[in-house]
Formats: sequence, structure tokens, C-alpha cells
Amino acid sequence: MSTTSLPTPDHAAELRSAMLAAGFTADGLLDLLGAPAYAALARSETVPALRATRGGGDGPLATLVRLFLLQQPVPYVHAATAMPVEAALADGWLRREGDEVHATVDVRPYGGPDGEDWFIVSDLGCAVGGAGGIGSREEGVVLGVGGASTTLAGITVRTPVGSALDVGTGSGIQALHATRHATRVTATDVNPRALGFTRLTLALSGAPEAELLIGSLFEPVGEETFDLIVSNPPFVISPGARLTYRDGGMGGDDLCRTLVQEAGARLNPGGYAQFLGNWQHVEGEDWHDRLRSWVPRGCDAWIVQRDVQDVTQYAELWLRDAGDHRADPDAYAQRYEDWLDEFEARKTKSVGFGWITLRRTDAAEPSIVVEEWPHTVEQPLGEAVLAHFARQDYLREHDDAALLEARFVLVEEVVQEQVGSPGAEDPEHVVLRQNRGMRRATKVDTVGAGFAGVCDGSLSAGRILDAIAQLMQEDPVVLRDRTPEAIRLLVEQGFLEPVASPGP
Repeated sequence: MSTTSLPTPDHAAELRSAMLAAGFTADGLLDLLGAPAYAALARSETVPALRATRGGGDGPLATLVRLFLLQQPVPYVHAATAMPVEAALADGWLRREGDEVHATVDVRPYGGPDGEDWFIVSDLGCAVGGAGGIGSREEGVVLGVGGASTTLAGITVRTPVGSALDVGTGSGIQALHATRHATRVTATDVNPRALGFTRLTLALSGAPEAELLIGSLFEPVGEETFDLIVSNPPFVISPGARLTYRDGGMGGDDLCRTLVQEAGARLNPGGYAQFLGNWQHVEGEDWHDRLRSWVPRGCDAWIVQRDVQDVTQYAELWLRDAGDHRADPDAYAQRYEDWLDEFEARKTKSVGFGWITLRRTDAAEPSIVVEEWPHTVEQPLGEAVLAHFARQDYLREHDDAALLEARFVLVEEVVQEQVGSPGAEDPEHVVLRQNRGMRRATKVDTVGAGFAGVCDGSLSAGRILDAIAQLMQEDPVVLRDRTPEAIRLLVEQGFLEPVASPGP
């Protein structure tokens, strides 16, 4: 584990003020570097940014970028014009070598959801890590912001809550977001170094302090319960626990399963738990059923598989992540064999990645939706998550007869597409497509298209179907009998919204 000491947050407020004054923010970076170089940073490529900062002269912004984001030494005199350099040296943010200073940690500007200027603090060279390879094999290395952490932040429900828990906090990104809407934030990690980085991230971002507890999974909080639990856990399915930030140390996908199964007892009524995870696709098992078995009693669940990789792709991804592809070819080949041996022993064909959301409920029959949706979505999705569970509540409370008495409106952003051969009198099928949120698409028949098209909240579903039956010369009783299932699907997937019944 890395033993390098971390800075103290004693003068974090002064350092933050200097960074903001210099324009060392997400918007400031974009202005200085330009879009191509800024985007390259997210791919772990620093050369374009280095070239761009050469043109920035010795100004405070270019100095801070080269120092804290690109880890280049800068002259002491330049650093002194950009920040309170003696305080930064005393607190350990910098170290001095002759006439130059070096950063001891990565600091990356990060724009909050409401325009906040935040900073994520992590180990050197790990601000943008990920599949491109962080180039570090140190067990306790702590990563900064990346695609997985921003994905989780985007799907998290952001209603005001009394208490929030970030399990496996890393550099504190989820805890930082939670401070915006939770009265009390608790962050845990098995790596004490990660808790130190979380403290720095919060302090440098001007956010309230969090309760920081060391330990694995829910062990540090005992029987305490929360309104919101979030976790971007070390979910990688690997042969052994080499890297704390990614390898959970349990066999197969047991860490993710344990996290999900134990979360239910830590949620307050109505509370949400939201995780990223990997899961095995095991020979002879349906992966949907496998994940359903993880859901704890008393919880609704929405599980979305976003990607699947065969075991060779998966092994290569994480071998590159650790930089093993740059090691001795024989050592790389042996590690590759170890990964494939592990998957073969567990009868794993492929590995899925996705999101898991739980909601504590008192419903007699919890709703468990497990689906695959690899298509583009529109982040943030927190509101879409809330709407999903609200629709599950509605459908639980309305049988088919009640659905026919209800009134619906077509969601505003839904469009209709007709698919068929050019010149054909009738389309082969009709597709309803959402342009927001999950951006779903679903095929509907003529009745479904006609029904959705006239749903404006003025007529009940049953009266609309009676009118359609008359136009199509069908038996209205038969149409009423066979259509509720289709209505239920359109409501569940968010194409139709129920409207309140008119008053007396």
C-alpha cells in the first residue's frame, strides 16, 4: 500500500480561493486547453494539454494546470504568483526541489450539478485513470474522478434526506455530491488513505465535513440506517485482490452480491440504495434470475445491465488498467492465464456491468425489474429513477379494471416512427421513442399507436378503446380485454403518464 503522507487541509480555504481567482475550474480548463485537449484528459492522454499550457505562459491558470493536473514541476516564483505557496508547502500539497516545486497530489477541477466549483483530490497520475491504464501497481492507490464515478453521481436520486452513506468512498466524489442534499453524510472505506483524500476533496471544494469511518462494506456503521446509500465499489471480478480501488477481495461477484443483499437492512423506509456493479454470466444460469436472487426482502429493485464483455475482453481491459500490458510479456501472459483460469473454474462465460437501485418498501409484493439497456441515455437520471418507482407504485395499486377507468397523457417528448417499405399503404410496425431520460423505444400495433396518440387526459382508457373498436369494427369487449397489458407496459416504460381523476 502506498505510504506517501497526505497533505493536511489546514489552509484548504486559502488554496481554494487562489484556485478560483486563477480560473482553475472546469470552465477555466476548457477555455485554456480547448475542447480536444480537455477531452483527451478524460482518455488519460496529457500531451495535448501540455502543448496547450505552453501557450499559456507563466500565468496563474497555466501554472496550476501544469502543477496539479499534469504533474509538471514549475518554478517556485511562478507558483508564488498563483497560490499561497508557503502554506501549500507547509501543509504538504507541494514539495520543493531547488528552485522548483512539485505537486504531491492530483487536483482536478470538477463542475457540480448546479455550477459549483469543486475539486477532486487523488494520488498522482490518477485524476483520470481507467481503461487507458493508470500506470500504477501500488495496492492502496486512490483514483480521482472517472466515467464510473460520474455515472453513479448522475443516476443518484437527489431528494433532500437526513442521512446519506457512501460505501467505499475513494476520493470522495459521491460523498461530495451528497453534501448538497443530505443533512449528515457518512463515508467509509477499507483504505485509510482514501478517507484522507475524501477529507481533502471536501475541504478544497468548500463542502461540509463528513463522518469518515474505516472498514469494509457496512461493518463501520453497525446497525445504523440511512435514507440514501451509494457505492461505486471495487467490483472487478479478478483472481485475487491486487489493487484496493478495484478488486474486492471476494470470489467472483460476491462483493457486489453481498453489498446489495446487506443494503436492505441499512435503509430507512422509502430510502434508496444505488450501486454500480459487475456480475457473472454463469453457464446454465439465467443472469436475470441470478440478479433477482440478490434483492433483499422488503425492497423494490431496478437493475439495468449496460454492457456485457466476454471473459477475454474483460481480462484485457483490467490487465491494461493495471499497466500489465507494459510489463514483461511472459508475466503478462501468466496473468492473463490466471484470469481465464478463474473464469473457467466459476463457469463464467461473460461479465455484465450496470446499475442497481433498491428502494425500501412496505409493499406486499415488491417490484423487481431486471433489464438490459445498452443504448444511449440522457444523464442525469435521478429524476428518471424516482419516476420509475412512482410508476411501479401506480401499477401495483391499479388492476386492469382500474387502468381502463384511468386517464393518461402521452409524455411530451415521445415521438412516433412508422417503419415499412417505401410506398407501402400501411407501415410494417410503429415505434414510439423517447427523446429524454432512458430514451426508450418500443414497438406498438395499430391499436397501441392509435391509443397513445389520443391520450390527452380528457377521456378514460376504456372510452378511447371503445372509440377505436368502433373505427376498426372490432368487438369493444374483446378490445378492452386484451389491451390493458399493453397499457401497463407503456406506463411502466414511461411513455404514458396517469393523470389525476377530475373532481366531482
